[in-house]
Amino acid sequence: MIAEIGHYALVLALALALIQGSVPVVGARLRDPALMGVADIAAFAQFAFVAVAFAALTVLYVSSDFSVVNVFENSHSAKPLIYKITGVWGNHEGSMLLWVLILSVFGALVAFFGSNLPATLRANVLGVQSWIAAAFYLFILATSNPFARLPQAPFEGRDLNPILQDVGLAVHPPLLYLGYVGFSISFSFAVAALIEGKIDAAWARWVRPWTLAAWMFLTLGIAMGSYWAYYELGWGGWWFWDPVENASLMPWIAGTALLHSAVVMEKRNALKVWTVLLSILAFSLSLLGTFLVRSGVLTSVHTFATDPTRGVFILAILVLFIGGSLALYAWRAPLLKQGGIFAPISREGALVFNNLLLTTALATVFVGTLYPLALESLTGEKISVGAPFFNATFGPLFVPLLLAVPFGPLLAWKRGDLLGAAQRLMVAFAAGLVAIAVTFAIIRGGPVLAPFAIGLAVYVMVGALVDLVERIQLFRQPVGISLRRARGLPRSVFGTALAHFGLGVSLLGIIGESSYNAEQILAMKPGQTVSVRDYDVTFDGVVSRQGPNYRELVAKFVVRQDGEIVGTLDPSKRSFTARGMATSEAALLTRGFSQLYISLGDPGTDGAIAVRLYHKPLVLLIWIGTLIMVLGGALSLSDRRLRVGAPKPAKKSALQPAE
Repeated sequence: MIAEIGHYALVLALALALIQGSVPVVGARLRDPALMGVADIAAFAQFAFVAVAFAALTVLYVSSDFSVVNVFENSHSAKPLIYKITGVWGNHEGSMLLWVLILSVFGALVAFFGSNLPATLRANVLGVQSWIAAAFYLFILATSNPFARLPQAPFEGRDLNPILQDVGLAVHPPLLYLGYVGFSISFSFAVAALIEGKIDAAWARWVRPWTLAAWMFLTLGIAMGSYWAYYELGWGGWWFWDPVENASLMPWIAGTALLHSAVVMEKRNALKVWTVLLSILAFSLSLLGTFLVRSGVLTSVHTFATDPTRGVFILAILVLFIGGSLALYAWRAPLLKQGGIFAPISREGALVFNNLLLTTALATVFVGTLYPLALESLTGEKISVGAPFFNATFGPLFVPLLLAVPFGPLLAWKRGDLLGAAQRLMVAFAAGLVAIAVTFAIIRGGPVLAPFAIGLAVYVMVGALVDLVERIQLFRQPVGISLRRARGLPRSVFGTALAHFGLGVSLLGIIGESSYNAEQILAMKPGQTVSVRDYDVTFDGVVSRQGPNYRELVAKFVVRQDGEIVGTLDPSKRSFTARGMATSEAALLTRGFSQLYISLGDPGTDGAIAVRLYHKPLVLLIWIGTLIMVLGGALSLSDRRLRVGAPKPAKKSALQPAE
C-alpha cells in the first residue's frame, strides 16, 4: 500500500505541475491576479505530494520491503540503517525522485520568498519551473518508476553497490543536486524575463541570491565527491578529469561566471544579454550532466543507469528546454535595452575579463568531454581525452584569471586606476615572491614551475586580504576607527574576500599534492618496514573481521617519525557476499594539512599483501579552501541587500504592462 501511495502522489504532483505551468502563465498574459495566484498554491501542493512520494520510498527501504523492485535491487536486510536511508538515492530511480523533490522545494521557496517580485514575473518563473518539473515527473513515471512491484517478493535483496555504502553518499548527491537544480531558478528567471521582454538591475538583484545558493551547494557537492573518491576508491587521487566529474565542473564554471556577471548588471545595469545567456547555460549544463550520467553513453563509477530508452527521453528533455530557451533567447535578446557604458579598465572590465577566461575554460572542458563521444557516435572510432589534455589547456587559462582576481575589487566602477590598484597590491606581489624563494630554498626536486604556482596561490590569498585592509584603512587610521569601518562594511565585501582567499588556499593544496606527492607501491610482509618521506611504516599483520553485511581483511601499520610512534593505520579489503564485490577501504593519518594514505591490494600466497602508500603534502587544503569559498558565499548571501532583494512594487504597478 505504501508503494501505491507514493506512486499516486507522483501522479498528482504531475497533474499539479501541468496546472501550475499553464494557468498562471495565462494569468500573466491576461493580467489576472486570481489566475496568477494559482502558482503559489500549486507550488506548495506540488512539494507536499513529492515529499509524500519520497517519504514512501524511504519507508520501503527502511522496512526492507523487497516486493518493490527498486528496494530488492539496491538494499539488503543486514545493511546498516544509515545505508538503507542513503540507499534511497543511491540508484537511478531514487536519485531522480530526490531530483524532483529538490526541484519542488525550490519552487515552493520561490513562492514563499517571492512576495516582492512583480506578480507577472513570479507567475512566469513558477510556470517555467513547473514545466521543468512536469518533464521529469513524466520521465520518472514512464521510464523510472521507483515503486514498481515484483510478482513475488524475494526473501532477500541484492544489496547496494558496496562503493556507495559510505557516509559520503548521505552528503554528496543531495548537495550536488541542490546545486544542479538550484540553477533551474536562474534559468526560470531568465526565460520569464525573455517572455516579458523586460530585464533590469532589479531582475539581477532577484536572481543573484538563488544563483549564489546554487553555486554554494554545487561547490560543496563537488568537494564532497572529490573527497569521497579520494578515500573510498583507493586510487589515491581526488580528481581524474572523468567525463562525469567534468559534467559537474561545467555548470560550476558557468555559475561562477553568472555570479560575477550579475554583479555588473545589478550595479551598472550592464551585460544584460550576457547575464541572461549565462543563466540559461548554467542549468542547461546541469541537464547535460544528467544526460551523461543516465543515458548509458558513459561507463564510469559515477553513472547510475545504462538504459538507452532513458537516454532518449532525457535527450528529448534537453532538446525541449535547452533548444527552446536558446531559440527564445535568439528571438527576444536583441530587443533588450543595453545598460551603462564603462571603460575597459574598471571593475566592470575586470569582471568581463573574468567572464571571458571562465567561459573559455568552460569551452575547453566541454570540447574535451564531448568530442570523444561525438566522434565515436559518428565514426565508431574511440579516442581518450584525459588529464594531459585538460592540464595543458585548462590550467594555463586560470593563470591570468588568478593574476586578475585581486585587481577586480580594488578597481573603481565605470573607470578604474590600474596603476593605483597594482601599487596597493605590492604587498601581495612581495608575499608571492617570498613564497617562491622559500619554496626553492627548502624543497629539492619536483616540477620547476611548482614554486611559481605556490607563489601565485599566496599572491591570491594576500591580495584578497589587501582589499579588506584598504577598505577599513588598517595601518593608516587608529585601530578603533578601522574596526568601526569594518563593522560598517557590507557582509558581501567580506564574503567576496573570503571566497577569493579560499580559492588561493585550494590552489596551494592542489600544487602541494600534485607536485610533491611521494608514492610507494610494493608487496609487504609482516614485520617489514618501508620509508616514505621522513616516515617509517611497519606492517604488523592482518586480521579478519565480520561486518554487518560484509567480511573484511584488516591490515595494521604502525607509523614512526624519528623513531617515535605517531599513529597507526588500518586499511582493509571488504568482501560483500550479496553483491559478490570487494572494496578497498583506505586509511588516512593526518599530520597538519598533509596526510599519509594507505590502501590495500590483493594478498599473496606467501603472506605478503600489495600496498599503496602515499605521502600527500597539503592535500587537506584542497577541501579546506572550498569550505572557505562556501563560507564566503554564505556571508554574501546573508548580506541584507541580498536578503531583502529589490523593493516590493506597489500592487497597482505590479499589474501594469511591462515597458
